[in-house]
Amino acid sequence: MSSATSPSAPTVGFDLDMTLIDSRPGIRACYLALAERTGTYIDADLAVTRLGPPLAEELIHWFPAEEVPAMADLYREMYPTIAIGPTPALPGAREAIAAVRTAGGRALVVTAKHEPNAKLHLEYLGIEPDAVVGDLWAEQKAQALREHGAGVYVGDHLGDIRGARAADALSVAVATGPYEKDELAAAGADVVLTDLTEFPQWLASYRPARA
Repeated sequence: MSSATSPSAPTVGFDLDMTLIDSRPGIRACYLALAERTGTYIDADLAVTRLGPPLAEELIHWFPAEEVPAMADLYREMYPTIAIGPTPALPGAREAIAAVRTAGGRALVVTAKHEPNAKLHLEYLGIEPDAVVGDLWAEQKAQALREHGAGVYVGDHLGDIRGARAADALSVAVATGPYEKDELAAAGADVVLTDLTEFPQWLASYRPARA
């Protein structure tokens, strides 16, 4: 099938953590390693229950503000050797990307994760979107979504819904992260799925609004 997109073919953005990948095991391991390296207590089990926002927003719970930038750099430096291997794809992740391609569309990943590490996860798991943009959170994600012409954004977090809204994109939420389906719907998601295994069927029935 040609990779060219037709006027009606969707460009779909996906979040990464807890949308395409279950990053909890790898992030937990990295936080434990950071705690050991620095001698600072970090409740890694608690930290992985609130994934989504930028790294600095978690580190501020454990380190003085003036130390957070250096700790973020250290964490990101340690991350590739500690966090990539233990992190699996979530059910339906590969099939969701494939469904966009089958529809003649483009798939991109827009994430708050440090972009080089996001790319490492995808390469390791053999997931190949058309583009990867990192280091963007919530409304900031609209920058990349607009740049790439995404009409749909798929994510697990309330911040992902806000990002979709800011980009005037359809918000598709999956209940694989910290929020239940009713919470995602109440926050304004246009479509709420249990997980990405439901995405191909939804996409097959989706018809973008005509301008």
